[in-house]
Amino acid sequence: MLRSMYSGISGMKNFQTKLDVLGNNIANVNTYGYKKGRTTFQDLVSQQVAGATAPAGNRGGVNAKQVGLGSQIGTIDTVQTAGSIQSTGRPLDLAISGDGYFVVNDGTSDYYTRAGNFYLDKDGYLVTGDGLFVKSTSTNDNGRIKIDPTTAKSYSIGSNGTVNIVGLNGNMLPNPQTIKLAKFANNEGLQKAGGNLFTNTPNAGLVTTPANSGTGTLISSALEMSNVDLSEEFTDMIVAQRGFQANTRIITTSDEILQELVNLKR
Repeated sequence: MLRSMYSGISGMKNFQTKLDVLGNNIANVNTYGYKKGRTTFQDLVSQQVAGATAPAGNRGGVNAKQVGLGSQIGTIDTVQTAGSIQSTGRPLDLAISGDGYFVVNDGTSDYYTRAGNFYLDKDGYLVTGDGLFVKSTSTNDNGRIKIDPTTAKSYSIGSNGTVNIVGLNGNMLPNPQTIKLAKFANNEGLQKAGGNLFTNTPNAGLVTTPANSGTGTLISSALEMSNVDLSEEFTDMIVAQRGFQANTRIITTSDEILQELVNLKR
């Protein structure tokens, strides 16, 4: 069989994966805190037809002769660039200006997110839309943020993550809680867990520094939008479509050549 046929198959599979990633990006164009994916390719091994030779005597050197055997997926990256900030006017909506991540917990494990659309449950705990608790820098109350509705008249969240609560008597309550932010040595090493959440991996490298150091600042009453650029995604989709189409033509042409070979036997 012709090598070109299998090269075309590998190209088709790769462009299918690229289209899968692009489709997921477009589906999450309005997802708060979403980080888009990117697919890169690399060539497969090349078959050596003849090796390289060094110059000798009155004859110069000769380069190697190789035939490539197709392509493969190189990486599927998570592009951790910041999305645009959208003002919402809602005090529990928070955006991070910087490299930090909110830390949330489901009771057993910590997760990390850039989506700051938080809510209060009936007990006054700050939670995500799925009920995960937003963690504080303190270990009190299992490290949870609580705005007790029986004692709080109003509240506000500062740029450093401090939750300032005004009591029923109009005075600021002492010992304010602070929303915890996490910082990683390699943001792109985080693994997507669904639900706008990331998990730590051995290649992400959670940085253990003083509380909220180097994580950026919080913007209250605002949310970070997806970093998906629709014009870029549609352009990449056209390129992927044409690349897939070109690889199908390779298979068609290879098949026609094989048909000619078969027809030699009458």
